Amino acid sequence: MKTNDMTKMTYRDAIRLGITEEMRLDRDVIFLGEDIGVYGGAFGVSKGLLEEFGEERILDTPISEGAIVGTAVGAATTGLRPVCEIMFMDFITLGLDALVNQGAKMRYMFGGQSQVPMVLRLPAGSGAGGAAQHSQSLEAWLCHVPGLKVVTPSTPAQAKGLIKAAIRDNNPVCFIEHKMLYDSVGLVPLDEEYTLEIGKTIVERPGKDVTIVAYGTTLAKAIEAADFLEEEGIRVEILNPLTLYPMDMKPIIESVIKTGCLIVAHEATKTGGVGGEIVARVVESEAFDYLTAPIVRLGGLDVPIPFNQELESAAVPQRNDFVHSVYRLLNRE
Repeated sequence: MKTNDMTKMTYRDAIRLGITEEMRLDRDVIFLGEDIGVYGGAFGVSKGLLEEFGEERILDTPISEGAIVGTAVGAATTGLRPVCEIMFMDFITLGLDALVNQGAKMRYMFGGQSQVPMVLRLPAGSGAGGAAQHSQSLEAWLCHVPGLKVVTPSTPAQAKGLIKAAIRDNNPVCFIEHKMLYDSVGLVPLDEEYTLEIGKTIVERPGKDVTIVAYGTTLAKAIEAADFLEEEGIRVEILNPLTLYPMDMKPIIESVIKTGCLIVAHEATKTGGVGGEIVARVVESEAFDYLTAPIVRLGGLDVPIPFNQELESAAVPQRNDFVHSVYRLLNRE
């Protein structure tokens, strides 16, 4: 379905469209990863790209994340704009040396004379029965590395806008894609110049009673909870930090000043998660004086993600966790 200059498509197709447009616009953009050529990628994102751009720009790699990331860093510093697909975010552990000690540091260490324009696509998260080694959300690790940018779109339009912005950025960008979002559908702008600015937090839903900060599939669960709570007269304001690092705190602080209540949620384990950093920054800000109740953090349990479907669901925040947290904040439980 088309609406003016927008069309309905999946999150997966929106990422593919963004990459395709950038590869057509700039011959320096290359794409590398495991099974991204004939097979079309583990999640189908690169399907059809080999036929259009050929083997010189669509590069099937060995099963070596260290080689993929290291090659991308080298290619980026010598003038190309590589997009890498790491089949599962869990496997970024094998490429961290090249990313953390080389890619994230080179621009600083060479006094700005070197750039590292590369994108690391990282399918993440639980919900698909991938169990402990294929379901992790490791964004907090990456947010601890100066020199990296970390983005995580939650809708197809956001996915297209941010993948294009990431490819055009002259710094390494970690692009986190929750696997359970690939089949989600939404309207996506067709304009080739449509991008979203990296470093922004947006208000997904205005409200006045409680502030919720969430991203990825956790955002969708927060929205479901807000729909339910609205029937009871409770208006929840939901903010989506599209960029986790560097994070735009201004809208979050302004919202907390308005509502006086804050819930921060993510699927990643609660201990050491991005949510703790958001809470700390709110407490350090002028918003602290406006809090009317203790801040609530919702996060994954401190356990490996189980394979069993019921246990997997129990290990990460769900809609009812948001509902009961709002009730507690407003003394309705």
